[in-house]
Amino acid sequence: MGSLDLRPYQASAIHALRLGLAGGALRQMLYSPTGSGKTECAMAIIHGAMLKGKRVVFLCNRINLVGQASRRFYRSGIQHGIIQGDNTRNIDSQVIVASIQTVARRSMPDCDLIVIDEAHAVAGSKEFRSVLIERNNIPVIGLSATPFAKGLGKHYEELGGALFESMTVATSIAELIDEKFLVDCEIYAPSEPDMTGIKQSRNSFGELDWSDMDIERAVDKPKLIGDIVGHWLKLSNGLPTVCFASSIAHSKHIVESFRAAGVAAEHVDCYTDEAERAAILARVESGETTIVSNVGILTEGWDFPACRTMILARPTKSLIRYIQMIGRVLRPHATKTLALVLDHSGTVRRLGFPTDDFPLELDDGKPRSEQKKKTEEELPKKCPECHYMKPPKVSVCPRCGFKSSRQNNVSEEDGELRLLSKKRAKKDDKQRVYSELMSIARSKGYSSGWVSHKFRAYFGVWPRGLSDVCSEPSSDIRSWVLSQQIRFAKSREAKHAA
Repeated sequence: MGSLDLRPYQASAIHALRLGLAGGALRQMLYSPTGSGKTECAMAIIHGAMLKGKRVVFLCNRINLVGQASRRFYRSGIQHGIIQGDNTRNIDSQVIVASIQTVARRSMPDCDLIVIDEAHAVAGSKEFRSVLIERNNIPVIGLSATPFAKGLGKHYEELGGALFESMTVATSIAELIDEKFLVDCEIYAPSEPDMTGIKQSRNSFGELDWSDMDIERAVDKPKLIGDIVGHWLKLSNGLPTVCFASSIAHSKHIVESFRAAGVAAEHVDCYTDEAERAAILARVESGETTIVSNVGILTEGWDFPACRTMILARPTKSLIRYIQMIGRVLRPHATKTLALVLDHSGTVRRLGFPTDDFPLELDDGKPRSEQKKKTEEELPKKCPECHYMKPPKVSVCPRCGFKSSRQNNVSEEDGELRLLSKKRAKKDDKQRVYSELMSIARSKGYSSGWVSHKFRAYFGVWPRGLSDVCSEPSSDIRSWVLSQQIRFAKSREAKHAA
């Protein structure tokens, strides 16, 4: 399967795919992170098939990916035809780059091997499944940097087995950073929106995430957008930046705020004319435009290694979406040794660092009674002084040297001590207070109702979506509970005296 100049892990992965096919695995997934050279692996696989006289179809799920693959193939000397709407040509070629939408409408050409780009999309696509069922005796290799979608390993009677029967892991983000094929990133989390009450639904990958229809109302607020602009000016002023927003309107509002601050910023979306989009991205790459903002159009198929900063302004619970977005700034370039991520969404706090270990097993589509999630101890923590995201269990901030102590309800900002408003409290603040109240209740023999009422007295809302775990009460919570008890006792005395 190919004899091109490959990195060791690429050659090993291709050899593993060959062994998998020999062992009877007809449909295989290749996990290879963003920047690891998935396309190089694909071209080596295709080259090897061509030497054996085999015909290959390379399937893409987006028009821009068809164009990108075609350009890469031509540069590597792989002559090919294209099946994609009005752009269809040379369909008798030994190699075909095809749009899945066009193939599903017209029929799959005869071939000996199918290679699928961005194959995590297969599980949620009837078009992909129909093509694979139509040609269920042909070897298939799926390429993905995020093979975490639900149902990628699901059994289908029509296929006589799983959608993908095995997965080969080429390498990891951490290994690529160690070998200098990617750069590491520094992450700051200055602010995040309150997602309380925002509806959740399954996305196209089968992951539970906040609803695109509702998320905008939580994030598209002048104060939050102002915080995005202010922290970018402080931490990344002038550096090439990509911003991921929650909606087209949100993205445009962010761009307007940057422009008002004198920063050259532009917005692209799926409705942007193709020529205009190309012109905008060209201005970004030339440095004429500093910031490009979008919702999701740049998560796949956009490679700009000089991009040094990512603004994550779209809260997500989707590991696929998160890794796709953050991968835009991890590619190495002569102008950077580190990438910068400004997380205004709480995503890193929820999902962890992009260098963490991921669940590299194909999901079989079966419901799980208990989904494995990272514990609080396994997740990054934000430095209260500089907002840098620290590794788990690290008490001294690697960035500013601030040493964490027992959390209280006071944070330091701009040299002044400021009490956190109950109205502004984040979920991690609420969890801390709830856990401390539970500990007090347990030691005193109080009921769970006492905890709920005290929580409501403190925050003004009932506790919802919090974990029933205890933690050692801080002095400020002990003092507050005592003050509540004294106030109650005095009010009762006054009532009896009356």
